[in-house]
Amino acid sequence: MRAALFTFVYYTLSVFYVLASVPFLILPGHTPVRAIIRSYTRAMNLNLRLVAGIRKDVRGRSKLPEGAFIVASKHQSWGDGYLVYPEVDNLSFVTGDHLEKIPLVGGILRKLGAIVIDTCGGGERKAASLREGMERAKADGRRILIYPEGHLAPIDYCFRYKPGVWHMAQAMQVPVVPVATNIGLYWQQQEKEKRPGTAVIEFLEPIPWDLPKDEFMNRLMEAIEQRTAELVAEGRGTQVQRATLIPDPPKGMEAKPTAENPAGYAKA
Repeated sequence: MRAALFTFVYYTLSVFYVLASVPFLILPGHTPVRAIIRSYTRAMNLNLRLVAGIRKDVRGRSKLPEGAFIVASKHQSWGDGYLVYPEVDNLSFVTGDHLEKIPLVGGILRKLGAIVIDTCGGGERKAASLREGMERAKADGRRILIYPEGHLAPIDYCFRYKPGVWHMAQAMQVPVVPVATNIGLYWQQQEKEKRPGTAVIEFLEPIPWDLPKDEFMNRLMEAIEQRTAELVAEGRGTQVQRATLIPDPPKGMEAKPTAENPAGYAKA
């Protein structure tokens, strides 16, 4: 019953806020649409708390630097973006161009300053769209949210971190703020079931952009995975258990590992 009610409110809010954005898509400026979407994420936080019983605990806000930076977050759930977005001013994100095909969403993405990657134009066009998006973001002083694993990770598991975040930091010459979370204990991946509890998101010490790639990636993965394991243990009331590295799932699939089959997956 809880999951069904949450899903109903989720889609009702999503449709309402998309429609509320429409009148502002043809007007100059981006402030109204950004305010509407920020309000949407706050409303979804309220939905999580009142309907799903998932409270929110935000830690480490003082570690957020001034100016532009990149937010590199653990990605356990569809819900973690809703937790992070309202906590960082002037935040945008990286997404594929498939979202532009959804009616009205493309216009909202442009107003939000999202970095939309051309996934159909080949490697050169993909790199060019990313570079152009980063240049605009840095010029506007925006912050960029990215998930360096590239997939929704089940609790107690992780994927190899992709070096795209390092390339972005190098190109923009901005620090990267790691984010750990344990929301997967309460809303795992795309599952409909929700479990009451306190979901923590924690901003960690920024990592300088000018480190060698291997050192940067090792520091990023170690910071996120170690603290995430600690937050998961805190939520469970158990000893800390480091995540197990698993292979990326095939395109269109979602990781569903078991002790017998760590490489298990299912259709997303």
